[in-house]
Amino acid sequence: TKPLSLESMSASAIRRGLAPRKVTTCAFAALLRISTPSLAFVPPHSVAAFSAAALPGISSASSSPSSLTTRPPSSRICDVRREMSSASASASGGGSVTVAQIPCLDDNYGYLIHDEATGATAAVDTPDAEAYRAELQKRGWTLTHVLNTHHHLDHTGGNVELKTDGKGETRVIGPESERDRIPGIDVGVGQGDSVAVGSAEATVIDVGGHTSGHIAYYFPKEKKVFVGDALFALGCGRMFEGTPEQFWDSLKRLRELPDDTTVYCAHEYTMSNAKFAVSVEPGNAELMSRFEDIKAKRANGEPTVPSNLGEEKRTNPFLRGDLSAEIRKNVGAGDGDAGHDVFAKVRKAKDTFRG
Repeated sequence: TKPLSLESMSASAIRRGLAPRKVTTCAFAALLRISTPSLAFVPPHSVAAFSAAALPGISSASSSPSSLTTRPPSSRICDVRREMSSASASASGGGSVTVAQIPCLDDNYGYLIHDEATGATAAVDTPDAEAYRAELQKRGWTLTHVLNTHHHLDHTGGNVELKTDGKGETRVIGPESERDRIPGIDVGVGQGDSVAVGSAEATVIDVGGHTSGHIAYYFPKEKKVFVGDALFALGCGRMFEGTPEQFWDSLKRLRELPDDTTVYCAHEYTMSNAKFAVSVEPGNAELMSRFEDIKAKRANGEPTVPSNLGEEKRTNPFLRGDLSAEIRKNVGAGDGDAGHDVFAKVRKAKDTFRG
């Protein structure tokens, strides 16, 4: 197969199935060089013929829910490999990942995902380039990827600076449908695509609503999901561009993930969200207990993020409108209202809440 550059992948080619649906951006740290012949398209039926040693990061099946991984028959796989120029990268934790949480700006959280086996390191959104630089230097990590969830400036503002720091070694990945609004983007992805950071593989989930093309990155083996502003601890993002139907479908996709998934959202909004949540579902005992825990953490200056998805399912009003009669009553929704209509009323109530 004729090698192609990462930059040559066009949006239209991806959507027509002519470019890769799986973007494997496996990278090692400082002693690595890009091996040009290794960037190649491999038809999915050929994957089984290759060993993990021959094509690192390639897999023929995903461990994420089938509803999230459906691809057209014409889809192809791209393997972007890096080779060691000398000694092999040290591995610890059996291929485990470390997540560094970085407070940024006024209330943002940024994240670094570091694959221990390969040294690959991804930033999830880039609120503040300087904060990332400091964390990377402190930990001795080299940034190899940026994974953007959506186009807002407090999520993409550091893209170009961090990509420049990488001197051609850092690739920016983001939502294909927002490509024109994401600075420095190299690869656009969408629902069902896979992105690998070293040996850790994420499934891309469409979570549009806050912005029309918002995506999340779900790492099933690591039981982690990075949701940007689509879902918050006890809340969700404002609906700036999407529709109630779209946003509700997005939240249901997240709600389908396993209860033991850790949710990494992008803002410390939990106290405000909790006050609203208890106003619409005061009869939820677990919610009331969680509210007390949140108050104690914030009084001590502790973060309330990340959170547990199972707990969100049981206490977050934006995931419970179709399940809780108390919420429906308190936002003025009827028993016959569709789920997206209930969601719209919960969202409107939160937008005007002053508690």
